[in-house]
Amino acid sequence: MRCFQTAPLLLMLCLATSPTTVWGDSKTESACRMLQLEELGQISPLHRSGQIYLAGQPGEEDFNLIQKAGVKTVVNLRPSRELKWDEAMYLKMLNLDYVQIPFRAPESLTPAVFDQCRKLLNDKSKQPLVLHCASANRVGAIWLAHRVLDDGLCFDAALAEAKQVGLKTPGYIEQARAYIAQQGKAE
Repeated sequence: MRCFQTAPLLLMLCLATSPTTVWGDSKTESACRMLQLEELGQISPLHRSGQIYLAGQPGEEDFNLIQKAGVKTVVNLRPSRELKWDEAMYLKMLNLDYVQIPFRAPESLTPAVFDQCRKLLNDKSKQPLVLHCASANRVGAIWLAHRVLDDGLCFDAALAEAKQVGLKTPGYIEQARAYIAQQGKAE
């Protein structure tokens, strides 16, 4: 399969395909979903793809806005020691589902972390969902694997999106690449 390197080419493919073909196939629909820059409170960066928000660290007031926006689930990729407050307790007070799947160093980004995150990202009953870390760097690594394995994007297109989200760490890219290969998906 030839890889589409840019979002405009992917958009053209999506628009050129008949609505019954595109929207009847959930994987095609997911692949055609464009990443959008969003603004909500002080969250930076913040992107949205469908019902999934990809974010840097929200503050307390941001979580109030997230709750008012109808988000059901918050997935935090940060270890508790990185936080100066009890995010889990605060979100419980807001009646938001909270899941913490922490990793920091590239070697702590294990297949189990990818598996848990992908399961949540693919669970429509958990959406709208916010996936966050401190700067969206770790979020980008998870997004890379999700877009390739679950939405059918080629690695290069998914990597471009992940970098747009906030992915910067080469070690995270290599962990995602290894995980994708382990799942039997070639670049």
